[in-house]
Amino acid sequence: MANGQLIFVSGGVRSGKSAWAERRIRESAGSRKVYLASGQAHDPEMVKRINRHQEDRDGQGWVTIEQPLHLEKALPYIERGDAVLWDCATTWLANELYEGWENGAPCADQPGCMETKWAALQNTIQNLQSRTKLLVIVSNEVLDDFIRDETYQRWLGRIHCWIASQAGEAYEMENGMAQKRK
Repeated sequence: MANGQLIFVSGGVRSGKSAWAERRIRESAGSRKVYLASGQAHDPEMVKRINRHQEDRDGQGWVTIEQPLHLEKALPYIERGDAVLWDCATTWLANELYEGWENGAPCADQPGCMETKWAALQNTIQNLQSRTKLLVIVSNEVLDDFIRDETYQRWLGRIHCWIASQAGEAYEMENGMAQKRK
C-alpha cells in the first residue's frame, strides 16, 4: 500500500483547526476514524475536558488513543487504511520537552534527549503515513502559544518545517477559515 495522504494544519488557539481537521477525517469515507490525543490530565479541569472530548468522539464513531508521550507507542493500534487525526503536535512537544521536570531533570536540559525524541517522532510519522489512508496533524502556531520558551519555540518551528515538507497539503487556520499554504 502506498503512503497515505498527509495534511498539516496549524493555527492559533481557538482558530477552528481541530474542528476543521475532524471534518477532513469524517469525509474520508470507508476508513476507521482514529484520534491520537496528546493531552494529559494533570488537574481536574483537564480531566473533565479530556472526558468530554472523548465522549463527543465516541458518539461519532471515533477510536481514541490517548498518547501524550512517546507517540510511537500508538503504532500497534493503527490499522492499514485508517484515517488518523493527531491533535496536537504542540501538546506532544510540551509533554516531551518537559518530561522529567517533576524530578528536576526535564528532557530539554538533558544533552541529546530531544534529538532522540525528534528522531523517534520523524520515524513515527513516516510509519503512521505508511499505514494510513489519511493522516492529519494539527498544531498551534509557533508564536501563538502559552509557552514562551525559546527552546520550545525553536523545536516547534523545526517540527512544523519538517511536517510541512512531508505533507501533501498544509493549511493555516484563521477564524475557522482554512488558508491553503501548500
